[in-house]
Amino acid sequence: MSNTVVQDVNALLADYTVLYQKLRNYHWNVTGPFFFGLHQQFETMYTEMAVTIDDLAERVLAAGGRPLSTLKEQLAAAHLKEDSDQPDAMGMVGNIVEDLQTLETSLRAAQNRAAEAGDETTETMLQDLANTQQKTIWMMKAFLG
Repeated sequence: MSNTVVQDVNALLADYTVLYQKLRNYHWNVTGPFFFGLHQQFETMYTEMAVTIDDLAERVLAAGGRPLSTLKEQLAAAHLKEDSDQPDAMGMVGNIVEDLQTLETSLRAAQNRAAEAGDETTETMLQDLANTQQKTIWMMKAFLG
């Protein structure tokens, strides 16, 4: 894996970590008529995201790199931002859609760079993640109406 690809995967690791924590925040703080559905959905999403975070870190390690391991490093490398507000349920879903769209764009760009570097393992991994994000975006947009 090239240095560029390692940097890309580390940036994705950082973004997934930020989104993971945002989902936990929303899981803990969602209220209103959508509470039961969103509380469970956010938990499902962050539980799945924990596996993705581990897979990305292990991909960096397998390539001889060092995964970004501290919150400070991850926040500095992430494109996504923490949410210091407490939006309502629909605002939470809207924020997640925006983050997932940013992630999908980053995944596709990193996937292309991995392909250019001849790194089929990383290319396939990122393509699978991007496809998953695309489906989740569609589902969350359907919820928003």
